[in-house]
Amino acid sequence: MILNFTPHPIRLYAAEREDGFDDLEPHLREVIDPEPVPARLATIELGGGFTFELVEFGHAEHLPPKRDGVQYIVSLVVALALRDRRGDLLVPYREVRDSNGTVIGCRALAQPV
Repeated sequence: MILNFTPHPIRLYAAEREDGFDDLEPHLREVIDPEPVPARLATIELGGGFTFELVEFGHAEHLPPKRDGVQYIVSLVVALALRDRRGDLLVPYREVRDSNGTVIGCRALAQPV
């Protein structure tokens, strides 16, 4: 089972899906709807100056514990922060873009290592 803990539906396309088209249907294999609350990294603002803020990124929020047979789609930042501790996290990979260059889906899911 794969659960989506990003804030967006994940559209999985076949490898032959080309970029640059606005129609969402060609070569669409599956849509994985998001769970009600996305996983995020907690942040602590430490101050800063005029041009940047010092921010400490902490533990993941709203991410369930590991469960046998379940993988979780999360943002790349969440997956990278937890890659040494969680082997059950997936991220969208090989993005599909519409005619404006906006990401509308992906051709694969990847596990950061």
